[in-house]
Amino acid sequence: MPVGGRDTQSPHTEDEIYVVTAGRAKIETPGRTDEVSPGTVIFVPAGEEHRFTEVAEDLVLLVVFGPAYGSRSPKS
Repeated sequence: MPVGGRDTQSPHTEDEIYVVTAGRAKIETPGRTDEVSPGTVIFVPAGEEHRFTEVAEDLVLLVVFGPAYGSRSPKS
């Protein structure tokens, strides 16, 4: 996510783990805002609103979904 970028994601049906590999920003979750930088690890439970804000340096993230992304989505 570039400096000044906007995070427009919606909550996912899977748990997420983010590892910040580069950059600086903030993450906002219900009732909490934290600064993130290289080495920060963030756990976001399934269904929780979350957003990266105030991207001060280009943000690079490794994202792990558990279980696999989309596996809990409703079947059509």
